[in-house]
Amino acid sequence: MAELTQVLRHVLPVDDPRALVDASTGDDAAVYRLSADRALVVTTDFFTPVVDDPFDFGRIAAANALSDVYAMGGRPLFALNLLAFPRKLLGEGLAAEIVRGGGAMCREAGIPVLGGHSIDDAEPKFGMVAIGEAHPDRLVTLHGALPGDRLVLTKAIGTGVISTAIKAGVAEDAVVAAAVASMVTLNRGAAEVMVAHGVRAGTDVTGFGLLGHLRNLLRASGLSAELSSASVPLLPCALDLTRAGHIPGGTRRNLTDLTADVTWGDDVSEPVRTLMADAQTSGGLLMAVPADRLEALLEDLRGRVPLATVIGELGDGPVGRVVVR
Repeated sequence: MAELTQVLRHVLPVDDPRALVDASTGDDAAVYRLSADRALVVTTDFFTPVVDDPFDFGRIAAANALSDVYAMGGRPLFALNLLAFPRKLLGEGLAAEIVRGGGAMCREAGIPVLGGHSIDDAEPKFGMVAIGEAHPDRLVTLHGALPGDRLVLTKAIGTGVISTAIKAGVAEDAVVAAAVASMVTLNRGAAEVMVAHGVRAGTDVTGFGLLGHLRNLLRASGLSAELSSASVPLLPCALDLTRAGHIPGGTRRNLTDLTADVTWGDDVSEPVRTLMADAQTSGGLLMAVPADRLEALLEDLRGRVPLATVIGELGDGPVGRVVVR
């Protein structure tokens, strides 16, 4: 994360008053006001395969890209493909299956894919530019959390560890199926409920892991947090695979980067600590929900998201600090 900050410091300052959210805030997407009641929400994401099946990879990559629009409280409008693939392998049909999977995910989201761009690359990569819209007064950003807000998570974690186990050929079919099912679940329902209940602060859980994305929210809102590790949901066998050492490099980097900002309880095991920093793909939404809206929000989430779990609470402690018990 420190390296990323060094890169982003070279992004030119933005002084356009219509730019409501830019790179300086660390939010999930850029937001540009079109009118008093309409704003564009724009993001892009792409990565190397996290599963073996090309169709599933396409679906996962598309869901992951769309997630940043949902995390801002937006509604996707359309998408563009981003494909890097070895030209010499185009005839084998793998690239076509990847793109087909992305298109299937977008159809589920109710949006078209209007085009895109491809390059010849020895290492396959796929993702999308996602264009959405939101009301400027109902944006969900990193900056609106308040002391006493409860933290609600809408998907289990562990996709990074499971993807690493898939590459090693040791993930069982049922484990892979559960991880894929989670990653291809759109955050649409969670976003709709979040906006309907007036949630103002939140994010999605992706490459920086649960704790990394939480820390971003805490720093932006000037708060601290306390989490219950026992309340954080894990994907099937994620804990066993972590104990077996199937830990991605991104997760290890996340753990190192979090060292100064996380205080661990004595009862929190090393594998659980690892998973709370696990680099996720197409994870759930993490919402900061006012206590007086919590029960109604949880009730509305039921049946619309894989799960809805209260994992912690925000406080006035040292900014950016997380205590995990």
